[in-house]
Amino acid sequence: MKRSDMCNDVDEKKIGKVVTVCGWVHKKRNLGQLIFISLRDRTGLVQAVIKQDQKDLFELAKNIKSEFVIGITGMVNARDEKDINPEMKTGKIEILAQDLIIFSESEITPFSILDKDVKEDLRLKYRYLDLRRPELQKNLFLRHKTAQVIREFLNQNNFLEIETPVLTKSTPEGARDYLVPSRIHPGEFYALPQSPQLFKQLLMVSGFDRYYQIVKCFRDEDLRADRQPEFTQVDMELSFVDVDDVIDLNERLLKKVFMEILGKEIKTPFLRLSYKEAMERFGSDKPDLRFDLEIKNLNEIVKNSGFKIFDEAIENGGSVRGFKVENINFSRRQLDYFAEFIKDFKSDFLANILIDKTGEYKSYLKKFLSDEKIKEIINLFDAKPGDSILICADKENKIVLNALGNLRNYVAKKFDLINKDEYKFLWVTEFPMFEWSEDDKRFFAVHHPFTAPMDEDIKFLDSEPEKVRAKAYDIVLNGFELGGGSLRIYDRGLQKKIFDLLNLKQKDIEERFGFLLEAFKYGVPPHGGLAYGFDRLIMLLLNQDYIRDVIAFPKVKDASCPLTNAPGEVFDEQLEELGIKIIKKDSGEEN
Repeated sequence: MKRSDMCNDVDEKKIGKVVTVCGWVHKKRNLGQLIFISLRDRTGLVQAVIKQDQKDLFELAKNIKSEFVIGITGMVNARDEKDINPEMKTGKIEILAQDLIIFSESEITPFSILDKDVKEDLRLKYRYLDLRRPELQKNLFLRHKTAQVIREFLNQNNFLEIETPVLTKSTPEGARDYLVPSRIHPGEFYALPQSPQLFKQLLMVSGFDRYYQIVKCFRDEDLRADRQPEFTQVDMELSFVDVDDVIDLNERLLKKVFMEILGKEIKTPFLRLSYKEAMERFGSDKPDLRFDLEIKNLNEIVKNSGFKIFDEAIENGGSVRGFKVENINFSRRQLDYFAEFIKDFKSDFLANILIDKTGEYKSYLKKFLSDEKIKEIINLFDAKPGDSILICADKENKIVLNALGNLRNYVAKKFDLINKDEYKFLWVTEFPMFEWSEDDKRFFAVHHPFTAPMDEDIKFLDSEPEKVRAKAYDIVLNGFELGGGSLRIYDRGLQKKIFDLLNLKQKDIEERFGFLLEAFKYGVPPHGGLAYGFDRLIMLLLNQDYIRDVIAFPKVKDASCPLTNAPGEVFDEQLEELGIKIIKKDSGEEN
C-alpha cells in the first residue's frame, strides 16, 4: 500500500477519486453498521468510513485502536450536509474505504494524545507521543519555516552560510563551559561553544565579508522559562559596517520574518534607547513597551524634605523613583505584597500615593511630606482620580531601578495591562563597556573583551573606565532580549589596552585568545555582528510562555532529559580510556 496523499490534502477536489492515506488512528467510532476512523498525519485529519457489508474489512477495523498505524485506500465522497464538520479542513469529505492495512499496533499510551491537561514531566518522558499533538507539530513547522525565511533573506543579502567547530577550546565568556575530555590527549579537554564568536571573527579576517549560520550553542547555566543548556542561535558577522548598517539589516530581516510567518506588518525603524535611558525609564535593559508604567525620578521634588529615608538616599548618591498605575487603587493586601516582592531585589522601602475617585489622595507619606510636595509628585505623573503611584528609595540607584523594573513587570502581568497581540521592538544601545567586581576588585567586560568602545569614550579608558560605553546593541521584543551584538575591536593597540584594563596577564591572553590575536597580525577589516536566540524568537512568534514548547527534545529545569535519562553514568572502561576518576562531592572518596 503506497501513500498517494497526506491526510489534510484530501479535499473536495478529490471527490470521486481513489486515494491512499497513512497515519495514526486519532479516534475510532463503531456505530454497529458503520465504523468511522479519524486518521492523523503531520498535516492534519481525515475521516474514513467502513461499512458492515465489507465483512473482512469491517472485522479488521473492529480490532483497530487509538494510535495504531494504518493505511487506508478508498474513494473520496462528499459528506451529507448535516454531517459536515466545519472544524476540520477535510470536514466536507470522507473516504469510503476499499482496503485497509495495519502497519503496527499500539499499546495503551501513558496519556491520551487528545488530552490537553497532562503533566509536563510525563509529556517530556514520552516526548515522541507529545510531539504527535497537532499544537506541538504546528510549533515545529513554524520553526522550520522561520529558519527558511531567515536563510532566504541572508542569502539574498550576500551572506555565506559557513559551519564552525563544535569541539573547540575553552575561552570562558561568562557562563560555564561544557567540557569534553580528549582520549588522544589525556588530561586535556575540548569545550562546546557558548557561541561561534572567535571563529566568526576569524572568518572576517579570512575575507568572507558576510557570514551566518543557524548553530547549536551550549552554556552550563541555571535554566529558566526562556533558557536551555543547548540552544540555537542565528549568528552573523559583517565586515566594513557601522552600528547603523547592522541595525538596518536586522530590522529588514525581522520585518520579513513577521510578515511571512505571521502576516504582520511591523513598523521600522525601531525605537532606539541608550542603556542609561532604558534603565532610568523602565528599570530594565530589556523593557517591555506594551504597557506604560514609566519610572520617573523624584529627587528634585523630595530632596531636603526632612524625610530621613528620602534624604539619606539622595545624599548617598541614590534616588527616589516611582511609577504610576492608571485606574487602579490597590488594596492594603496588594500593597503589602508589593513591599515583600521588592525585597527579592534588595529593596526595603516602598511607599504609595492612592488617588480616590473624588481626586483626594491617601498616603503614608503625609506624615513626612507637605501637601504641596505630594501634589508635586502627583502632577509629575499627571495622575488622575483612580490612579496609584508606587515609590521606591535606596542609597543605590541600581537597587531602586531593579526593584521598580521588576515590580513594573509584575503589576502589568498581574493586572492584565499587557496587549498580548502586540509586538513592541526596540534597540538598546551604548551599554557600559565594563562593570566593577567588588569580589575580584577589578573590571570585567560586560559583553566580551573584543567589543569596541565608543570613539568619544576612548579618552576615559585610562582614568574613568566606568564611563566608557560600548558599541554594543541588543534587539528587544516584548521584554525579552531577542539578540545582541557589537562592533569589534580591530586595532591591536586598543585591544592590548582593553586586556590591560581587564587585568588579563599575557599568559592568560595567549592561552585563551592567542590564535585570534595571531590572526589579527595579518590585516583585520572593521567588523561587527549580531546573534539571535532562535528558540526565543520562535517562542515569541507563537506567543508561548515556555521555550521547551518550541524545541523538539528539550531539557528540564535541572538540565536533564526525562526521555533519555541524560546525563548518565558511563562504564568504568570509558573513564579509564580518558584517564578520569570520579570523586564523590560529599565524601571526597573516589568512586
